[in-house]
Amino acid sequence: MTRRLRRLWIIPAFLVVVILSAGVAGAADKTKVNQATARVEQGAKQIGQGELGPGFKDFFVGIGFTIFEGAKFTGRTIGEFFSKAFSS
Repeated sequence: MTRRLRRLWIIPAFLVVVILSAGVAGAADKTKVNQATARVEQGAKQIGQGELGPGFKDFFVGIGFTIFEGAKFTGRTIGEFFSKAFSS
């Protein structure tokens, strides 16, 4: 796999992670999201060191966990907002 082709995959995935992380920036407890983001970072570092198999696995599993945990967290945050906004 050439470097250019590798960059085509890494850059969009990194941008997705950054955007998801920024979406929950104001949150109080986002430890699970941070752990998933750290897994993406670890996978990206492995890929950069030439460990493609385990690197891609950690990278994409980390992206999946980041999306999953970010969605759960966002749902809880929105639920808390509406329960506070509409409670009498």
